[in-house]
Parts: sequence; structure tokens; C-alpha cells
Amino acid sequence: MATNELRFLEPEQMTAQPASDGKPAQIVVLKNRFGMSISLMDIGATWLTCIVPVNGYRRDVLLGSADMNAHKQQTAYLGATVGRFANRIAGAKFVLEGQEYKISANEGKNTLHGGKQNFSHLRWGITAQSSQSVTFSLISNDGDQGFPGTVKVSVTYTLTDNNEVCIDYRAMSDKTTPLSLTNHAYFNLAGEHTARTALEHDLKICATHYLKNGKGNIPTGEFASVIGTGFDFRKLKRVGLDFMADECQKAANGYDHAFILDKKAIDDKTPIATVIAPEGELKMDVFTTMPSVQFYTGNFLVGTRGKSRHYGNYSGLALETQYFPDGPNHPEWHENQGILPANTAWNSQTIYKFYS
Repeated sequence: MATNELRFLEPEQMTAQPASDGKPAQIVVLKNRFGMSISLMDIGATWLTCIVPVNGYRRDVLLGSADMNAHKQQTAYLGATVGRFANRIAGAKFVLEGQEYKISANEGKNTLHGGKQNFSHLRWGITAQSSQSVTFSLISNDGDQGFPGTVKVSVTYTLTDNNEVCIDYRAMSDKTTPLSLTNHAYFNLAGEHTARTALEHDLKICATHYLKNGKGNIPTGEFASVIGTGFDFRKLKRVGLDFMADECQKAANGYDHAFILDKKAIDDKTPIATVIAPEGELKMDVFTTMPSVQFYTGNFLVGTRGKSRHYGNYSGLALETQYFPDGPNHPEWHENQGILPANTAWNSQTIYKFYS
């Protein structure tokens, strides 16, 4: 199929079949003045498409499901907003203010992305909308998946005329609770439809250390230096160059690790990560206010029914900005732990900016 003949996911493909609550999803399309567009849905406040003009043609660079039935079957969190707590919590439990909380386990004995009925599975309300912005909101009641406190959360997607997708998160809880929200977008800058993989992209991450993982991909607590390892992305490097070069990569079937971001890059609002398409014709910069980014190479995507094809492992890469994984069990990490104090307004921002 020639590039200019590509067909993109239509809103009707996600609304023709009911979502898990028996009702159709609501789809929102945002467009900017330069031909870029993104589509989103209220189920999971999910980012469905990211269509970028490249050399006169339009290219969807975001992995996603072909229709609602495929979306319900996939387990990769394609484009979803995840919470209450992104990433893993060891043993599905934590101690907070002297009390132990047992939460929903959905990855063996551990909790991944907030539990079995995490935010990615829920219908969010659309509470504000314009031609280039939409806000999704959700209330998570006290005890939801075992977490304390009633939490009111919102996520606002804005598509700017600078080809930026700005994602702004806000939250407040009536009790102190773990909270770490992120988007689980998988990018393939060569195009969602191509056979090019994450391993063929070039990547830079502003991080001198990463969190070393142990059993179950749970951080051991050690801040490991990237120097002399396959985790050194301080300069642009082909993702596949040092792929599987480290034991903890082999244990995870690829990269699935939290990089501790350089604070100066965050404070100066410079890119914390850069991704370049295999042929160099498209670039994406990532900016964030969060202290870490989980770099994931889509290690278990094989068989996932995508928009244009069945995906294989490494069909896309994710850069999930977040607090440190298993933070609730590591009080020594202080502000990077991801604990939201009661009755305190919280917000964070992540921006994905595209250049062609």
C-alpha cells in the first residue's frame, strides 16, 4: 500500500461495538492548523491516533486497536491513562502512615498500573472540550482497588500549533494516597502500519542512572549507573545497538526500566528524551515535570490486533513519565515516591513534540 493511500482508524471503528459497560465509547478528534490530528476516547481517557504530516503525507505514529472488541482483548494498555499508580507495586501492598493496605494484584502477586480495574478500564467524563483541547475527568472512590481516599482526577490533552501533544494531569484526594498517572502510548515514528520496529529508532534519554530491577521487574532500590551498560542513552543511540546486552534486559525480554531523569533537564524544560525515526525523517521530543521515565520496547506485543496489522514484539516503544515504580514501598525516595498528601492539589505535565 502506498503511503498516500493509507487509511486511518475512523471513530466509527471504536463506536460500532459497545465498551465494557455496554455503551459505545465517545470519540474526540483534535486538529491543528498544520494538518496534525489526534483522536481520543473516554474509555481509559485513551489516546487512539497521532497523525503527523511527514514529507507531504500523513502518518499515524501511534499503536492502537482496530476496534472496540480488539481494545477490550489487548493487555498492552495501548494509549491509555493508567492509575492510580503507574507501573508496579511489589506484593500488592504498602504501608502508609502506619497502616498496611492490600491492593488489587493483577500481575502475579504484584499490582501493575493500579490493579485489575485500574483507570485504563473505566469510562471518564468529558468535562471540557474545544477544537484543540479536551479534558477527561474521573472520581476514584475510597477503597477503589484497595487504595485509600476518594480521588478526583483529570487529564487534559491539548494539540498545539507547534505539533505538540500536551498532557496535563490534575488530582486531589481527601486522604493521603499513592498517585502516579501516566499515558501508555506506544510510538512507531516510521508509521503504525510498517514492519519497522522500536529497535530501529534512535533514542536519547537524559539520565545517568536507572532503577535496577529484580524478580517480577520490581526495582531492587539500587540506582544503577548507565555508564558502560546497554542503558546508556545519554547520546543518541540506535535502540537495537546494545539490545539484550545486560542481564536485567534479558530478564525483561528487552527494555522495561525506569530511568532517573536529570533534574536540570526537567527544571530547564528541555527535552528529557528524543526519538528519531529509522530513516531520520521524523523526530519526537519528550518534556515532563515527572522525575522518571519508564522506557519500554513493547516486549510482549506479539499477537496484539492493531489498527492495520497484528503487532509483533518491539512494534513500538513507550516512554511513560511517572514517579519511581514501587514508590509506596520506598519512603527513602521522598518526593519521588508518588505519595499525594490529603487535600493537596497535584498536577504534572508531559509533552510529546513532533518535527518533520
